[in-house]
Amino acid sequence: MPDIATLLAGALGRELGPAERLAVAVSGGPDSVALLLLAVAAFPGRVAAITVDHGLRAGAAAEAADVAAQCRARGIPHVTLDWIGDKPGANLQAAARNARYALMADWCAANRFALLLTAHHADDQAETLLMRLARGSGSGGLAGIRARRDLGHGVVLARPLLGVRRADLAAVVAADGWKPADDPSNRNPRYARTHARQLLATTDWLNVPRIAQAAANLADIEAALAWTTDLAWAGRAAVSAGRVELDAAGLPVELVRRLTTRVIATLAPSATPRGSEIARFITRLHTDGKATIAGIQASGGTTWRFSLAPARRKLRQE
Repeated sequence: MPDIATLLAGALGRELGPAERLAVAVSGGPDSVALLLLAVAAFPGRVAAITVDHGLRAGAAAEAADVAAQCRARGIPHVTLDWIGDKPGANLQAAARNARYALMADWCAANRFALLLTAHHADDQAETLLMRLARGSGSGGLAGIRARRDLGHGVVLARPLLGVRRADLAAVVAADGWKPADDPSNRNPRYARTHARQLLATTDWLNVPRIAQAAANLADIEAALAWTTDLAWAGRAAVSAGRVELDAAGLPVELVRRLTTRVIATLAPSATPRGSEIARFITRLHTDGKATIAGIQASGGTTWRFSLAPARRKLRQE
């Protein structure tokens, strides 16, 4: 397995500074434990471990306590963060993920850790790509798990293991003697990821490293499209107070979709229309010359004009 310092530099696009400190998200499972052990070996005295207890499973608190004890025995700083409050009845996994990253990012910012590392690996990447293919995702979704993401407040999330196999990480943990936790949700048939994992394990022609590489290639394509969108926006969009004019003539369909999405974000930052809604909005502009979405009215033609729709007046009740 390549050196973790080299993998981290690849994820960040730069070498790590000599004084930079790293926080590692550690659930107690073999993947995150392996990342912690590798990081501590490569950057001694500069690594802290963070465990988040979502309060969703009876054994979660004990697992967090075990991680704390294992870290204490090795002289690794460790903190457990609790997700406190009511839990949503729908989309619980997504809510838990958002809460986890928010808690860890806040802790990193407060304690001056500029880097947060997670142990997503090649098998995770392949599973993600299969699930997003099944959902009909576009290039952004098919780019899979990104190697780097800005979490705000000076904290960067890095995933240096996206090219490393799960089995190689398990070997790191076994060599250390750390007894990792077993999360039963990883085998829960309710989750699409469980089925994707089983499919990869039982289908010889689905090659995990090649699928993970495909996701990396798509991430490069996505970055190129984002760069092209920035150029097109600078040359074809005119923004004024509450209005945007866009010259979309002759542009590829995907670029029109991206520019229209940026118009919506510019005029209505809190709006979150689905991709299908944006597609219908663009179709109506082409066919009818007029359309509305998320409180934005638009007219077509050579130049598309967007503006905030006037607020509806409430009828006075006598």
